[in-house]
Amino acid sequence: MKMLCIFLTFVFTVSCGPSVPQKKTREIAERKRECQLVRGACKSECNTWEYVHYYCDVKPCCVVRDYQKPIINKITTKLYRK
Repeated sequence: MKMLCIFLTFVFTVSCGPSVPQKKTREIAERKRECQLVRGACKSECNTWEYVHYYCDVKPCCVVRDYQKPIINKITTKLYRK
């Protein structure tokens, strides 16, 4: 009886899961959504000012590079003594 319950549980969990094509389309839609969240676009080819974040199915997710100002360390010293 215990084996029957384990077998039925296994059969129902495997048969009720998403099919392979549904899972694939869901993953593609999820990757496109993630690409839009990072302000990217799924294109056939990225421009020189963009970088590939990851791939949406076959096309790359192209994200614009952000300009970062150079960091300038200010040196502060005390020129006088008390």
